[in-house]
Amino acid sequence: MARQIRPMTRDDLEVAISWAAAEGWNPGKRDAAAFHGADPAGFLMAFEDGEPVSCISAVRYGETYGFLGFYIAKPEARGRGHGLAVWNAAMDHFDGRTVGLDGVVDQQPNYARSGFVLAHRNVRYAGPAPSGAPRLPEASTAELVDYDAQFFPADRRTFMAAWLTNDGHVVRSVIDDGRVKGFGVLRPCLEGAKIGPLFANDAATAEVIFLALCAEAPPGPIILDVPETNPAAVALAERHGLTAVFETARMYKGMAPDLPIAKTFGITTFELG
Repeated sequence: MARQIRPMTRDDLEVAISWAAAEGWNPGKRDAAAFHGADPAGFLMAFEDGEPVSCISAVRYGETYGFLGFYIAKPEARGRGHGLAVWNAAMDHFDGRTVGLDGVVDQQPNYARSGFVLAHRNVRYAGPAPSGAPRLPEASTAELVDYDAQFFPADRRTFMAAWLTNDGHVVRSVIDDGRVKGFGVLRPCLEGAKIGPLFANDAATAEVIFLALCAEAPPGPIILDVPETNPAAVALAERHGLTAVFETARMYKGMAPDLPIAKTFGITTFELG
């Protein structure tokens, strides 16, 4: 049977997101709009006789970094090499960059065989939204994009500007003496909402932002993905009644970036980093 691999259209990406939903990944309701613009050539789908059978995202940031996600083979098409085919196409797309991923833990040995090295675990916490706090003022998109730059190893201004302004997303920030001290984004999902990113200079600021976002949450669980290596982030989630429900392995192929984990209280997405 003939296999073709090509970049996804926006409609193809909606198909991939529906596969992610079927896998229980609980994607955001409007992820496609912000995701696709980050690297339109980096969302790859394999077709067999014209039918989609597997997908992967290989989003390039700047000249030195990329992030891999959305690695899914359609259940009825598994075992025929379609997953490996899109994986190889993704690695070609990265063109020698350092590559990060958040993979399920049981796939960690497979990623290791491809040259990926474990950096830390990310733990997904979920539970009922705690009582919210008063609404916070909003910083400008430009200010938040500038603040975000310290938390990512390459330029992702295009993606972050889209993420902050994506339809339905709620953004809250803390400003002190004209400077951003932290911000977070509430992302409505098929079930409840995810908070990500949640970046702040200190735990107290992160908590204020977290509670302000919870006040804006739709019905359903609040979900926060925290790096296990930040004890203050773990404590924030647990203090407000969230429980660990899932984890991923943050791994890198190439030189692992030096990021401010102590200021990272919630990662942006498992899909794009």
